[in-house]
Formats: sequence, C-alpha cells, structure tokens
Amino acid sequence: MDALEALRGRRSVRSYENTPVERELVETIVDAGRLAATGRGVEPWEFVVVTDEGMRKRFAGVCDYGKFISQAPVCIVVLCRDTKYYLEDGSAATQNMLVAAHALGLGSCWVAGDKKQYAGEIVRLVGAPPETRLICLVSIGYPAAGLPVRKSKRPLDEVIHWERY
Repeated sequence: MDALEALRGRRSVRSYENTPVERELVETIVDAGRLAATGRGVEPWEFVVVTDEGMRKRFAGVCDYGKFISQAPVCIVVLCRDTKYYLEDGSAATQNMLVAAHALGLGSCWVAGDKKQYAGEIVRLVGAPPETRLICLVSIGYPAAGLPVRKSKRPLDEVIHWERY
C-alpha cells in the first residue's frame, strides 16, 4: 500500500479480534514512529509496548474514552521527555504509527494523554520517570468487523488558502 492510500484509508478502530499481533508487525509500527519528524533532531520519544491483558485493563480503567484498550491485543504508550517540542514530536510519531498500522492491515486508535488527568497514572504504571510526558495511548489489533466508514472530511477547497487566509 502506498503512503497516500494508507492516509486516505486509515480509520480509528475501537473493536478488535481476539488475535495476537505478531511482534515483527509491532516493531515495524514503532519503527515508523521512530522515523517521524522531530524539532531540532531531539527525538524525545519513548514507546512502551503493552500486551499484558491486566495492564491494558488498568489503562482502560483510568482512561475516560479508552475503555476498548482492554480488548486490543496491543497498546503502545507514547511518551516523551519534556522538551520544547515534545507534543509536536510525539504527535508526529503517533500519526506515523497509525498510518503504518493501517498499511499493515491492522486497526488502531489514538487515545488522548497529554492534557488528561490520568496522564501521571499511566506514566507511573509503565514505570517511566515521573517527569516524562504522556502523549497518548495507541490501541493496535486486527479490526473485529472491517474498518468503520469514514465520516466525511471537509473538502480541500474549503480548507486550502493560497498566499493569505
């Protein structure tokens, strides 16, 4: 699948088959995150791959909109050192992973983290240094019933501006 096809076809998936995801696929997804653009070449990211069902249930228990994490066979916790552009860098890495997961035939969903009250709890649960910033949690797995239908996006001619707003 080429990059543009992957971008156009990616959807947020919140329902997964009870099928393990091969380690090589997870490593490929995290590698895509590692290859993201980063401000000043800092690469502040760290990725914690969680396959343990008990830990995923704990994540689901503290997240307000991520209850489905408990059913996903993999959850990638995206963390960053607290640098000037940590949020931009971590978000770029996350987007790369979402697109890579789709290109590999997997579903994924970005669950917010940075500004959530549970951020510190997730950081503590994965054993990261307390000053580490939680960017998000990414559920990964084989979609349970195909990909959801994409809600319509604003058309290009509505969002593109040439020279001035």
